[in-house]
Amino acid sequence: MWLVLGGTALVAAVRAGESKRAMHVGRAAIGVLFIAFGAVVNAIYLAMDNGYYDDFADASPFPFVKDTWHSLVLPNQGLFITLLIVFEATVGVLVLSGGRWTQIGLLGLISFHIGQLAFGGVLWPWAVVMLVALGLLLRAERHPTTAPATPTTLHLRRSTHPGGVPS
Repeated sequence: MWLVLGGTALVAAVRAGESKRAMHVGRAAIGVLFIAFGAVVNAIYLAMDNGYYDDFADASPFPFVKDTWHSLVLPNQGLFITLLIVFEATVGVLVLSGGRWTQIGLLGLISFHIGQLAFGGVLWPWAVVMLVALGLLLRAERHPTTAPATPTTLHLRRSTHPGGVPS
C-alpha cells in the first residue's frame, strides 16, 4: 500500500496545481498513507514486539545515527515509537483537514522525510519521491488554482432585429 498510495500521491501532486480534484486526491492518499499504513502499522509492530525496529538504522551512512538508534531509541522504543505513531496520526489528520491545517501537516511530513534521509537504504529514494510529492501538494495548497475543474465554453448568441440588423 505504501507504493500504491505513494504513487497515487505523486501523480496527483503533479496535477494538483491545475486541478482541485487532483489536489484532494493527493491529500487523501497522503492522509490515509500516514494514518492507516504509518500510525496503525507501527502500533501493530510495537504491540507485537517482534524486533521490527532492531536493524532500522543499520543502512545509515552516518555512525551517529546508528549509534543513537541502538543506544537510545531501541532501549526506549516504547516511548519513541509511540511518539512516531502520534506524529504520523496527527499529520495524517492535519493533511485531511484542509486549509492551513493541511499546509501544517504537509510541512511536518516534509521535515519528517528530510529526517528519513539520514537512515539511508531504501529510505533515500522513497524520501526523495515523497519530498517531490509533498512539495508539489504544498505549493498547490498555498496557491489554489482558480481555473474551473472542467473547461467551459462561452456561447454567444447572435440575435437579429426583425429587419436583419444585428442588435
